[in-house]
Amino acid sequence: MSMLGTSVVRKEDPQLLTEGGSYVDDLPMEGALHVAFVRSQLAHGVIESIDIDEAIGMPGVVAVLTAADLELTPQPPGMPMFNAEMKRTHLASDRVRFVGEPVAVVLAESHTQAVDAAEVVWVDVDPLPAVVSVHDSLADETLLFPDAGTNTVFGMPPSGDDVFADCEVTVELSFRNHRLAPCPLETRATIARWETIDGQEHLTQWSENQGAHGTRDGLAAALGVDTAQVRVITPDVGGGFGAKNGIYPEDIVVAMAARRLGRPVRWVETRTESMLGLVHGRGQEITATIGGTRDGRVLGFRSHVIQDGGAYPMVGSVLPIFAKNLATGPYDIGKVDVSTASVVTNTVPVGAYRGAGRPEAAQIVDRMVDAFAREVGKDPAEVRRMNYVQPDQFPYTNASGTTLDSGNYEGALDEVLAQVDYDDLRAEQARRRDDPDAKLLGLGFSSYIEITNPVTTPDFGSIEVRPDGSALLLTGVSPHGQGHYTVFAQIAADLTGIPFEQIEVRHGDTDLVARGNGTGGSRSLQIGGSAIKLATESLIDRARELAADLLEAAVDDVVLDPATGNFSVAGTPAVARSWAEIAEAAVSGGGEAFLAEADFQPEGSAFPFGSHLAIVEVDRDTGEVDLVRLVTCDDCGVMVNPMLVAGQVHGGVASGAAQALMEEFVYDEDGNPKTATFMDYALVSAAELPSFERRPHETPSPLNPLGAKGIGESGTIGATPAVQNAVIDAVAHLGIRHVDIPTTAERVWRAITAAR
Repeated sequence: MSMLGTSVVRKEDPQLLTEGGSYVDDLPMEGALHVAFVRSQLAHGVIESIDIDEAIGMPGVVAVLTAADLELTPQPPGMPMFNAEMKRTHLASDRVRFVGEPVAVVLAESHTQAVDAAEVVWVDVDPLPAVVSVHDSLADETLLFPDAGTNTVFGMPPSGDDVFADCEVTVELSFRNHRLAPCPLETRATIARWETIDGQEHLTQWSENQGAHGTRDGLAAALGVDTAQVRVITPDVGGGFGAKNGIYPEDIVVAMAARRLGRPVRWVETRTESMLGLVHGRGQEITATIGGTRDGRVLGFRSHVIQDGGAYPMVGSVLPIFAKNLATGPYDIGKVDVSTASVVTNTVPVGAYRGAGRPEAAQIVDRMVDAFAREVGKDPAEVRRMNYVQPDQFPYTNASGTTLDSGNYEGALDEVLAQVDYDDLRAEQARRRDDPDAKLLGLGFSSYIEITNPVTTPDFGSIEVRPDGSALLLTGVSPHGQGHYTVFAQIAADLTGIPFEQIEVRHGDTDLVARGNGTGGSRSLQIGGSAIKLATESLIDRARELAADLLEAAVDDVVLDPATGNFSVAGTPAVARSWAEIAEAAVSGGGEAFLAEADFQPEGSAFPFGSHLAIVEVDRDTGEVDLVRLVTCDDCGVMVNPMLVAGQVHGGVASGAAQALMEEFVYDEDGNPKTATFMDYALVSAAELPSFERRPHETPSPLNPLGAKGIGESGTIGATPAVQNAVIDAVAHLGIRHVDIPTTAERVWRAITAAR
């Protein structure tokens, strides 16, 4: 029986649940100095001076370094489409642009000594007006980067086409997709150590990140050395969610300080530092219009997206491109016009967070489809069904020019509806509306598409079989909780017949793994797993050649029995050679390790999809929302391990529902963060969520040999608009057309009160 498609128990868990993981902060490093960063307490201002005199004389302090000490110079943003004058130094040098921005670094013999000294460093800042809202930023009255001449980072203009010429009905809404903090369990941490090897300086940096090779390349560029002089090691990582993809200024400063002082240097951020230093997610203001016929057919769609990029342009500023690429969602909409503007504000920079632009795109179109259904007086499920792209239309190119690989969108909706008595729920909703003592009932749908491996990068995999018959897999992707070791071992075990327990998987060491593009965009299985599959198939071909010599047979006559892991001549399985014997033969006489490598380059991105139905109760007197059911069908192509898929869906749905219900990072009008700790930030827990009801569905992708599409972000994409639509559905009979997320009790209560 094939291991693929089987819910094999995760091989990572016994270690994590007994001895525990090995994280950066767990690693010993003799003689290491400890770091504390001095951070800006103001959102915006010109740095007049930095007084380090008192700090430098405190016990245990070895150095206090500023941008001038490290000879840091302003660097342009990393993407060519951004305004090149929006430059940043790794420690603020001319002005500060958000609360939490690092200004100086203290190095001491102990962590407490470094923290104590950082508190007495005095940064004299001449305050400037804070630009907090995207609308204030667009006004360009206060410029964050005067040399840029504007606060606009990047934008896509409207086409100007009349997309509603044939429409009988149009609906327009303005709404938001608010800012979130990623909140990984493990905060950022890094250790840097320099050594001289063969007369040349070499850096080894231990870093919790989502891609060791990308981190290495970024460090090498910042430090002015060749990549061969930098080794990055990524041990266990306690959550990433996109925010740990790439390097941060603190990583570079730690490496520079270690180089300057000639000692290892280590740093672990606090939770508040994480809330104010790790990139934020989302942060969009949207105006959208949808139009169609009175019988429910959608014909045209237009949206304008303003993206809050935070203080410095990062990947978050380009994410509105998904609002264009995925503008039609799973629907066959003939005319689309999408425009965007990304601006800087005096807030934490915005980057990639679980879904990274796709949840925002899905919310836009699905919020509008619901509004359109209500306007034409039709059931939202019916309107979705009549507008879906049909299976026989794939590969399907939407009105924005994006080509989708495969899908069965109506099938996913059918799976969800099969789990509920929909007519009974609608009848119950009507009954409660007539009962002034009953909580209101709301039903909310979403139907979404997701794009995985959106920039279609390749990745690396290899397999080595040792003389004892065990195998070692190396991968260029990087796990942080998803179960990569399990699923990659499943692929190799299924092909080779080597017992699952005898397959070891390693990642995250640039001296061990030849290359890789890390984990992000739900690409790991479809790209990294495909590379493992191709490498394993290549090694099997080599093994058949060696087995032919050992069996004194023709290569074409040798077969591998994956049930036993033995090679034999077809028809005579009694005479066979094992993987151990073949590996021994391969390395005997001083031969090289018996291994094969592969890089998998996909032809394009894959497009998972799904449908969600959220059922909520709303207290009409207080506005309190209770999510009572959430039924999902998330299609990720072929499922190699359904248990891992379920786990990823559950985590994603929790994130998406939390954004709709409660999570939000908030600033005041002066740019001061109001939710910088878990005491203030409404991080969701199991107590606020129901047991999710998930239905499986498989529509293989033709773009990779596994047929997989990716699943790590899908639940997040579908859950947010489903829950938001459910809340609005609960109160729509009062004449309420829209409620922004998060749908807090206060926000819902205010909407109900205003409608009375």
